[in-house]
Amino acid sequence: MPYVVEEDSHALAEESKIQQARRDHEEKSTAQRAALLGLPYLDAREFEEKLDLVREGMMTVKEMHEWRMVPLQMGSEYQPYRFGATSNTPESVLKNIRQKYSDQGREAQIFLITNSGFMTLMNRYDPPKKVIYDDITIAKSGDSTTIEQVSKTLNSVGSDQILDYLIDQADRLGASDIHVENQRNFIRIRMRVDGALHPVAEINKDKYRILMGAIGSRANISSAANTSQSGHIQKDIHREGATHLLNIRIETVPSMYGQDAVMRLFNFDESMLNLDLLGIPAREMAEIKEITRHPRGMMLMVGPTGSGKSTTLYSMLNALNNSERKILTLEDPIEYGISGITQIPVDTTHGQTFADGLRSILRMDPDVVMLGEIRDVDTAKTAIQASITGHLVLSSFHANSTAAAFSRMIGMIGINPIFSSAIRLLIAQRLVRKLYDGSKQEYVPDEATQNWIRKTLEGVSPERMEGVDLNNIKLWKPVIHPDAPFGYKGRIVIMEQMVVNHNIQAFLRGDISDANPENIEKEAKQSAGLITLIQAGTLAALRGETTLEEVNKSI
Repeated sequence: MPYVVEEDSHALAEESKIQQARRDHEEKSTAQRAALLGLPYLDAREFEEKLDLVREGMMTVKEMHEWRMVPLQMGSEYQPYRFGATSNTPESVLKNIRQKYSDQGREAQIFLITNSGFMTLMNRYDPPKKVIYDDITIAKSGDSTTIEQVSKTLNSVGSDQILDYLIDQADRLGASDIHVENQRNFIRIRMRVDGALHPVAEINKDKYRILMGAIGSRANISSAANTSQSGHIQKDIHREGATHLLNIRIETVPSMYGQDAVMRLFNFDESMLNLDLLGIPAREMAEIKEITRHPRGMMLMVGPTGSGKSTTLYSMLNALNNSERKILTLEDPIEYGISGITQIPVDTTHGQTFADGLRSILRMDPDVVMLGEIRDVDTAKTAIQASITGHLVLSSFHANSTAAAFSRMIGMIGINPIFSSAIRLLIAQRLVRKLYDGSKQEYVPDEATQNWIRKTLEGVSPERMEGVDLNNIKLWKPVIHPDAPFGYKGRIVIMEQMVVNHNIQAFLRGDISDANPENIEKEAKQSAGLITLIQAGTLAALRGETTLEEVNKSI
């Protein structure tokens, strides 16, 4: 038992460090945002737990919630009235407050504070009144007892709290999706954690109707529709002194026994959209930074849904985001909102196209353009034209590998010498579950596996094999641990990067006629040092970061 206590204490300490780092990032990001907005920045951590609460005549609780703003100091004819605003506070509110006090011959000072600071103060002004329910536990395979316990808890949650409770618990567990699925006699709730779906609970039909009613009301969709629908919800999560915004995409579809729903959770923490936090290897990171430093050209992200393309693209945009650049995006839908960037939604289900939107926004003189996806010839050609006329264009493209994307793009637009000077970098990536370092177990694989590893890594340069000994091959396997119920914790990115050099451009110019993926990949390996996805994944497994099973499952 002492071992468990020690591990719990260690886990709490690590969680505290993570929350502190998250808050530090949020404060730094808010300070930068304040400079862009022309507002003085204020670190609320210095007083948020001990501020003497004042609001008489300054602001109602309802206004605080609605305007995302709190009073900080009661003023007088000699002292300014002070307020803490957030990046979500409407500009019109700031203007009206300044005007109100100016008309009275007094001064209103408005400081920019973080969302975490706002929530801490708001919880003091308007303490939440709610019942505390047990936390959800993910059941291991065959563990029906845990599912029964969680089902009982979920069925007991108050009608007005069930959706918020489910979202909050999913976020606590690090889930990316919540699945609500109609079975014949019950409703199954599953959550996707680290890319794997896990059964969580079974709720009754009455609770399901309440849950779907709440989803419909807040996502502005019908809970009784007989067609598929899309919507979204935003929710602040306040935990351990830090706040982050969840942007939740809702998809519903009628099934045999009722309307199923999937809630995709995007953890909007702008400060965490940081390339340095994605675990990208040093060489790949250097290549990305080299490409994005240039004022023009095209960079494509390729991979299936759920491979982390959006997070990587948004992190690149965040790295490029400063007062000297104008950045515009076209997205369907907008997954993260980033201050300082103009983001434009494109509703492709109702006739809008990325190409039409791109032609319009190019007249706004952007430096950087991000397209949610290149789906057709018109969009591809317009994006190429933009990338050779002084714009840096980032986008995503559906293909399994960089070579396949290159070949498919040639098939889409034909041999195009202009494109050969436009495209500069392609990145294919996958997300795989990361082995928990505190419990993973080393083993020597069988001879057939060792031979497969040696064959897979043929031709990989010695500098890319750092930490790997093919004469003494060892792998690791997951072991269950109190902090990692499945032996994994978090995910890592497996990345394949093709830097387009003169030899690869030859396929686009028509100098080499057979532009199939195999030939393109072979040339990229020889002249550009390409490491394929399967090679990158195998190296990660040999370094004990993940398992071969995870790699082969994702690629």
